[in-house]
Amino acid sequence: MQKELGKKRSLDDVVAKYSVKTTSYLDDMMNNEAIERQYLPDVRELDTLSSENADPIGDKAHEPVKGVVHRYPDRVLLKPHHACAVYCRFCFRRDMVGRNGEVLSVEELNHALDYIRRTPEIWEVILTGGDPLALSDRRLTEILQNLEAIEHVKVIRIHTRVPVADPNRITMGLCDIFKQCQKPVYISIHCNHADELQTQAIHAIEALGASGSVLVSQTVLLKGINDNVAILESLFRKLIASGVKPYYLHHPDKAKGTSHFRLSLERGMQIYSSLRGRLSGIAIPQYMLDIPGGHGKVEVMSAIQKINTGTYQVIAPNGVTHIYADD
Repeated sequence: MQKELGKKRSLDDVVAKYSVKTTSYLDDMMNNEAIERQYLPDVRELDTLSSENADPIGDKAHEPVKGVVHRYPDRVLLKPHHACAVYCRFCFRRDMVGRNGEVLSVEELNHALDYIRRTPEIWEVILTGGDPLALSDRRLTEILQNLEAIEHVKVIRIHTRVPVADPNRITMGLCDIFKQCQKPVYISIHCNHADELQTQAIHAIEALGASGSVLVSQTVLLKGINDNVAILESLFRKLIASGVKPYYLHHPDKAKGTSHFRLSLERGMQIYSSLRGRLSGIAIPQYMLDIPGGHGKVEVMSAIQKINTGTYQVIAPNGVTHIYADD
């Protein structure tokens, strides 16, 4: 482990290195440890392991033009800006968002859209970033209209933390934007703990569902926050009851300064196996690992085999075998 030596570390050092931002809505919930640990800085973020890096899932290796990640043939990520309503302490793009990130200029966004227009195999566009719902209604509308005008793009997906972090942003005006879309809009809501699903957040989620959008969720498996069968069971039941299909349970990525959030893959598999005996199939997400280095996302229970303690064999989507170590 590489540590700063001979210097007393402080939260000021963390804030100087990584963006920190919450919302007034979340500030009222900061007496909840599961909420606090996700958003408030920790001096352990200054500890960087040799296996961690600024681009842990290899976005840059698959970026044909600025703002577009084309890792899989039929879908791309479109990252129009770098801002989020909040900054999660475990974020895999923490070196690319906030003050460290870059917003696309009008010209750069046009280049990104042009790439999508001239690449007919692109069937789905995933708006991410930065949080797409941190954009103004005007900018979001312009992007969606451009994507809807591309004949070969059949599905639009939006990844967002906003409904549970800043539910007041989910206005009737925003929902009307989605209602007006002629192509299917899937909204993937990032939620890690049932305590994030308070009344306001549930109302925001229900409003998005009423807009005609299909709602799914993404959850990151986080040590000391939700690495517990009962906690995850409660979360997934509450999501289903709110009209959200649990979609992905992500094993934490190896972003810099996030080792205190990571549990072993073996422990993750134990937790996931226990969930399968307690929940209806509609309430169980897929347990996923992004292979470090940009080699793609795999389903943990089918593509990963333990070699010895802390070391695993991973078969990538293209059939190539990689070695993954817990840290």
